[in-house]
Amino acid sequence: MLPLALTMGEPAGIGGEIALAAWLKGGLPPFFLIDDANRLEQLAARLGWSVPIKAVSGPEEAAEITGALPVLHRPLPAPSMPGTPDSVNSLAVIAAIEQAVGLVRDGRAGAVVTNPIHKESLYQAGFQFPGHTEFLAELAGVERVVMLIASPALNVVPVTIHQSLKDALAGLTIEDIVATGRIVDEGFRRDFGIGRPRLALCGVNPHAGEGGALGREDLDIIAPAVAALQKEGIAAVGPLAADTMFHAEARATYDVALGMYHDQALIPVKTLDFHGGVNVTLGLPFIRTSPDHGTAFGIAGTGTARPDSLIAALNLAARMAERRNG
Repeated sequence: MLPLALTMGEPAGIGGEIALAAWLKGGLPPFFLIDDANRLEQLAARLGWSVPIKAVSGPEEAAEITGALPVLHRPLPAPSMPGTPDSVNSLAVIAAIEQAVGLVRDGRAGAVVTNPIHKESLYQAGFQFPGHTEFLAELAGVERVVMLIASPALNVVPVTIHQSLKDALAGLTIEDIVATGRIVDEGFRRDFGIGRPRLALCGVNPHAGEGGALGREDLDIIAPAVAALQKEGIAAVGPLAADTMFHAEARATYDVALGMYHDQALIPVKTLDFHGGVNVTLGLPFIRTSPDHGTAFGIAGTGTARPDSLIAALNLAARMAERRNG
């Protein structure tokens, strides 16, 4: 299979060391890191880890490397200090993402796997997007993508993402829920091998509104969206009371839960599998996964960051690529 393209993420965060730690654990699908090879060598030496770094000129060369971590060298403009982000390096961070996407779209890499970014530093360099997901949608030329957090315990999708609760509820529409459901259904069929995915839609009010007694949103927005999805042949149910959707017996009845706002979806999955969740972007013409955590500046450079989520992201990207590419 084609090697996976792993981006550097924020150099002052834990992306470099979890990449090194993942490589040390072994047993991973072939991947290469788009990063500053010198930085990684210095980081490995600082941590006392024996990780040979091999600079390569492209994915084809990376696929032939054994016994070393292949790095597509992209030098940073300024030295990187763990825990201390510097916006001078932000353009290199952005360029690594663009390069990874280009390599995958050119058929030279199998999938994009992104290390965590620091949005504040990127904004200082002129970055115009709320986060990775929106930037990737722009690079792909698509209008709508969906954020999935996948784990063996639970798959969840927030219909609205990085908005205040007030704005998320005010902007929730039947059309948005239906469009999200379509992308989820297609993504699970294509990339997860589920012939007819079962979608469970959370109610937005306590007890899914109790017939309108606790709010009309469930009756007026979510229920019509569920009916529209069902009319299209999508196995959607809801609105369901969110407080009873996430115990073990309930989770066995669906393949993915759609929460109406960010925390409604992400709190359950992060409680059940904080270290093993994977952020997946559905709706792109290429595969993108990412660890489901941030830059963790507080522990950057200490060697204590766990690589579990990155390992899961690499393994899931490889499985998705195998299904998509045959």
